[in-house]
Amino acid sequence: MSKHTPFKVVSDFKPTGDQPEAIRQIVDRFRTGHRHACLLGATGTGKTFTMANVIAELGKPTLIISHNKTLAAQLYEELRAFFPDNSVNYFVSYYDYYQPEAYIPARDIYIEKDASRNDDLDQLRLAATSNLLTRRDTIVVASVSCIFGLGSPSAYSQKVLT
Repeated sequence: MSKHTPFKVVSDFKPTGDQPEAIRQIVDRFRTGHRHACLLGATGTGKTFTMANVIAELGKPTLIISHNKTLAAQLYEELRAFFPDNSVNYFVSYYDYYQPEAYIPARDIYIEKDASRNDDLDQLRLAATSNLLTRRDTIVVASVSCIFGLGSPSAYSQKVLT
């Protein structure tokens, strides 16, 4: 795994207000062995900027989970702007549309499973997975779909063409 560029936030702003203390507390939490943190705040309070500064301070590959694709896309774009020299990736479900199979007993109707897959999203998922295995300067912004397994990292590495 190559190191690449250390995380460096590119911004005209500096942390202000509650942000420096939030950054310190989250960084301290990780440095004392905790593996997770949740940053809460109202809209427009600088949570993404705070996260960017935490990532830069810790210098570790980072997974940020958002509860839906729309917010994940917004975070992804903002973090790409804060980290133009690093690997910022988008990992969401590759389905544009998914209808699970269903049965409606009252009407005796069976609905077949139907799905529409987005090849662009699939490519972004593959890039995120590849970058996690090859780069130390990787940030992955994901929706909850990231909790579904891709298999083992070693099996994935064995299938990659070099």
